[in-house]
Amino acid sequence: EAMFGDLKAAAGLKALNDHLSRNSYVSGPTVSDRDLETLKQIGKNTAEYPNVERWMRHVAAVQKRNAGGNLPPFAPVGRPIAGAAPPAAAAKDKPASKAPPAKAAAKAAAEPADAAVAAQGEKVRALKAAKAPKAEIDAAVAELLALKKQAGVEPAGKDKGKPEAKAKAGKDKGKQEPAAPVDPAVEAQGNKVRELKAAKAPKAEIDAAVAVLLELKAKVGGGKAAPKAKAKAEPKAKAKAKAKVKPGEEDTKGITERKDDNFSEWYTQVITRAELIEYYEISGCYILRPAAYFMWEVVQRFFDSEIKKLGVKNSYFPLFVTRRALETEQDHVEGFSPEVAWVTKYGDSDMAEPVAIRPTSETIMYPAYAKWIRSHRDLPLKLNQWTSVVRWEFKQPTPFIRTREFLWQEGHTAHATDKEAEEMVYKILDLYVANYEELLAVPVVKGIKSEKEKFAGGKMTTTVEGYIPTNGRAIQAATSHHLGQNFSRMFGIEFETASKEKEHVHQTSWGFTTRSLGVMIMTHGDDKGLVLPPRVAQIQVVLIPLPFKDQPLEVAAKKCEEFYKELKAAGVRVHLDDRNNYTPGWKYNHWELKGVPLRVELGPKDMDNQTVRVVRRDTGAKEDMPWAGLTERIQSTLETIQKDMFTKAKANLDAGIEKITEWKDVMPALNRRKIVLLPWCETMESEEEMKAETQKEVPADVVEHDPEEGGAPALSGAMKALCIPLEQPPMPAGTKCIWTGQPAKRWCLFGRSY
Repeated sequence: EAMFGDLKAAAGLKALNDHLSRNSYVSGPTVSDRDLETLKQIGKNTAEYPNVERWMRHVAAVQKRNAGGNLPPFAPVGRPIAGAAPPAAAAKDKPASKAPPAKAAAKAAAEPADAAVAAQGEKVRALKAAKAPKAEIDAAVAELLALKKQAGVEPAGKDKGKPEAKAKAGKDKGKQEPAAPVDPAVEAQGNKVRELKAAKAPKAEIDAAVAVLLELKAKVGGGKAAPKAKAKAEPKAKAKAKAKVKPGEEDTKGITERKDDNFSEWYTQVITRAELIEYYEISGCYILRPAAYFMWEVVQRFFDSEIKKLGVKNSYFPLFVTRRALETEQDHVEGFSPEVAWVTKYGDSDMAEPVAIRPTSETIMYPAYAKWIRSHRDLPLKLNQWTSVVRWEFKQPTPFIRTREFLWQEGHTAHATDKEAEEMVYKILDLYVANYEELLAVPVVKGIKSEKEKFAGGKMTTTVEGYIPTNGRAIQAATSHHLGQNFSRMFGIEFETASKEKEHVHQTSWGFTTRSLGVMIMTHGDDKGLVLPPRVAQIQVVLIPLPFKDQPLEVAAKKCEEFYKELKAAGVRVHLDDRNNYTPGWKYNHWELKGVPLRVELGPKDMDNQTVRVVRRDTGAKEDMPWAGLTERIQSTLETIQKDMFTKAKANLDAGIEKITEWKDVMPALNRRKIVLLPWCETMESEEEMKAETQKEVPADVVEHDPEEGGAPALSGAMKALCIPLEQPPMPAGTKCIWTGQPAKRWCLFGRSY
């Protein structure tokens, strides 16, 4: 009902028909409870909805052959399933065709065409996954569309409800009435839904747009309006759970997906149900709720205080940049051009010259640096700004991890010598490590980016790389760039030396974003929800008084109030949950979902013994603590939790890195969700070749990905160079590059990455 509305009404049936026209299904030997419930809702007036009728017959056939093995896939009218077995392969399970010879010949002729469409579709997906040049992808897409047209397959996103298509599909339905004109508002919203699906937006965002579309369709068609979609779509529970949970009884408060079974859905549930993120109507943009923004403020305060010790001052530069300034450094603009958002209108008028919304601020800040810097006495110049940037990504948007707008700090410094600039780069890199390891309890690897992966237009990029064990993906956690003199030459940033000579400044730039919060959530979270390090948790301790059988809750609540005041006075971020309309068990689950590091319970026996029960969120360990000295014990336990969380995560990182010297061992390691340390000759050609080879070698049966979800595929994609670690293991003399066989220069960390 959330997706389609009332299935007895025309609007609901049309919505279901449209949905079926865009999707194919491979059915097992059983029918789900949801399918049966949907069938009950559908009336008998389905003649105008051929895909609904076909699907109903398909489900009925599944019921009839309940023990007879898998059925052929259900394919909507006019849309064959790519890769499905041709009719001949399934002939033994079907009666002989009674089609006339002419039709049989046409059907046989269509089979190679369908195979060509499927093969070309795979090629397009491979090019996109490998981030091939746009021109190459466009050419492949054009060829795919030509093949589809030749095969009689309508391109995705086109209207599949045309009268001709219905007449062709429903030969027994009689002549179809011509389609009614489409309402402009419905058409616009339909286009928005298709764009979200094409951009692989999160499922919750798509569902919200679908709900608006159904409301509009209901108004136009006179049907019953669809109920408002929930902020997050109902979870896709595991098959085992489905057998136990009746339709309509799914849990929408707790976490219903296991982290190891469905990582992307687990992540989506955690960030929404723990009230960190709210989805927004513009794809790739999200609302940071107070609990998330608090953590960003903790990181912000720490880093801001540390960079000020290095002489960095805060400033603010405009949001917009002219095309001329953006295109000053060609390598730089080429690196960002696909992601740049442009403002082209104000009101109803066109801009005389479009302006870009900053993807980064080098080209905004450096013209000002050229005005301010004249002498060696003006150096070093060290500025930072806390702001947001926009990069109109078309990859899978994932809250915190990959978004179109994100919060960050970006620092830009200018120095008289190359050595000073390099020292600044590494000082900032160490602060980024401290952000992750001391605050977020997330271990990272310090390293240098390869020539291919370094910042566009820069001399050298240093990085800290994280690792998500659950899906075996690395993630670029933060970067600090040595820009050399490239940008200062482009923007004319010169200074006069003490010996009266003109020189260009040496520059750095460095940035740290809200992506860090996503890395922390993915690293520490479990099947119950968030697990937060105490140093960034908005609530570090929750006090829960337990009701007495023969006394009111107020007795324990009053004592908890005393503990609350003592802990708060000591600087502990504490919350007293004395609500009397929730059970203790409900409260336990609620605060576990939110990741509160410590839960303190006070019940009847605790009152008699003058103790409290203290429960750790990270391990579930329970300890009874006396009232005397409670504050000091809790503070000590919080520090222990912080250290233990880092230690556990560091052990997972160390176990996730495999040192490999033979190519045959690379793919098996990647498919075990590892990142690999390889001896490498450091040529750009070998890097590109290894990436292409690992993309080709991905087995189809290990790819685990739902394109509607906001997370990365668990076991898909090519590996790339993550970093050349600063801490290098010994390299035996004569070690060869794992790919070229040439002498290896250094060990390099490779892996699949966000």
